Amino acid sequence: MAPAATLEYASHAPEPLSYPRLEKHYLTSDNTPDYLRLILTSKVYEIIKETPLVLASNLSAKLGNQIWLKREDLQEVFSFKIRGAYNFMASLTDEERWKGVVTCSAGNHAQGVALSGSRLGIPCTIVMPNGTPSIKVRNVARLGAKVVLHGADFDEAKVECARLAAAHGLAFVPPYDDPLVIAGQGTVGMEILKQMADSEKLDGIFAAVGGGGLVAGICEYVKRVGNPNTMVLGVETVDGDAMDQSLAMGERVTLKDVGPFSDGTAVKIVGEEPFRICKQHLQGIVKVDNDELCAGIKDIFEETRSITEPAGALALAGVKRYILDNNLVGAQKRFVAVVSGANMNFDRLRFVAERAELGEGREALLSVDIPERPGSFITLHSVIHPRAVTEFIYRYNVSGDRAHVLLSFRVDSLLRTNEVKEVLAALEASDMKGYDISDDEMAKSHARYMIGGCQQVPHERVFRFEFPERPGALRSFLLGLQQGWNISLFHYRNHGAGSFSLRNEPSFDVLKSREDIGKVLAGIQVPPVDYEAFDDYLRKLNYSYVEETDNPVYKRYLRG
Repeated sequence: MAPAATLEYASHAPEPLSYPRLEKHYLTSDNTPDYLRLILTSKVYEIIKETPLVLASNLSAKLGNQIWLKREDLQEVFSFKIRGAYNFMASLTDEERWKGVVTCSAGNHAQGVALSGSRLGIPCTIVMPNGTPSIKVRNVARLGAKVVLHGADFDEAKVECARLAAAHGLAFVPPYDDPLVIAGQGTVGMEILKQMADSEKLDGIFAAVGGGGLVAGICEYVKRVGNPNTMVLGVETVDGDAMDQSLAMGERVTLKDVGPFSDGTAVKIVGEEPFRICKQHLQGIVKVDNDELCAGIKDIFEETRSITEPAGALALAGVKRYILDNNLVGAQKRFVAVVSGANMNFDRLRFVAERAELGEGREALLSVDIPERPGSFITLHSVIHPRAVTEFIYRYNVSGDRAHVLLSFRVDSLLRTNEVKEVLAALEASDMKGYDISDDEMAKSHARYMIGGCQQVPHERVFRFEFPERPGALRSFLLGLQQGWNISLFHYRNHGAGSFSLRNEPSFDVLKSREDIGKVLAGIQVPPVDYEAFDDYLRKLNYSYVEETDNPVYKRYLRG
């Protein structure tokens, strides 16, 4: 399971909201936007058609509930972002259109702005960091926007974006924190109620939460027009839950760290206007981990033969988690999951495929201590049988009478918890000790690929790092090591998951350069007298890391 997001600080009380772009008849008596009017008069249908609402037949049958998929991945830019970008840009004045617009993004928002500009005849400038993959640069340029590559990371790129806006009088197109953008996204909710037969019997709509524009727009429409009993629930990752923490605190908070896998929703702080709406209307947040996200991507593929990005499968993963957490299997409820995007990096598919079985609950990963004597293997297999073994790793232990085995096997996903408990109990009765390590990130990402012997290494400390996949990343790591700090273990795997530099202000897009990351497990011999200097080295290195020196999997399989 991914580590929980950490909280850095709470924001100060906001200034009273103002909406200078809205004419008076689009404001309510309390001077807030009339979102029903804004959604009904949205201009999005000048550029898009309604996306289909389809029944996930296999998943519905498995879970005993009707699960519907709102296919925003079928938009021309493969994401719902076109709705908000176009509605905002179509509302610009003639002078603003003539001058053009600017935004800072390397992802779905950039493509939505570029396509909107090409259809409306508005010059668009998209500022991207120098490290942005060329395929993303080419795709935005293909849609007619001028791409400005600036800075080493997103923080430097957004400074240039602000400079260009001020210097040339360009309108900045926000990704989510604006009433016109929120209203554009709110047309998703309008279509769901229109397309769903007997929509008054709809139990819930689930939508991914990044900055909050999509779920806020859906809330505003559904709560005004739909059945009051229809829930609208947001879905976040456990390591990117800015909205959940903000709702709990009663004010917007800023996360210190955000996990990179669901890069389309990776924000440190939610938008001010979406937060105001969600405080009033959102009926809860469901949180899922990366393995559950991978399982959601697989589910959507099996239902539609389409491959979504992680954020695109977030809502469906949330539906499944909600059903299991609330004992609703077989309850015959009706739920809609918004499939929000499908701009998937092909290189990430290996990671998705590896983790989908664990996330679905169809695979259990165990560490088992067995007697180092003839016949132990068949005894172990007899406990697992007739379940299908998917992985089995063992190395002879010359120094003791107990051997360590790492194995995985298939289970019934709906009965997983009880089934694993039964296996662990059966192992105990057979003079074996089993440990469920299905949620151990080091085991899943590294140890299962490294087992084959272990050594006692003096003063070894072990860390899981996320290296940015760019020239010089490994060299920066090596140059900072003092001469006496020896590398005793090193395992690297590329996972194609976005890495980034976040900015706190909600007016900028959530997406940074979306570099790939390399997951590294490194052992380093550090004498205790050097701990303070080594910790200073880690701070200056500024790579995400988790120390695993006390991880039982490391102790059992990699250390003598």
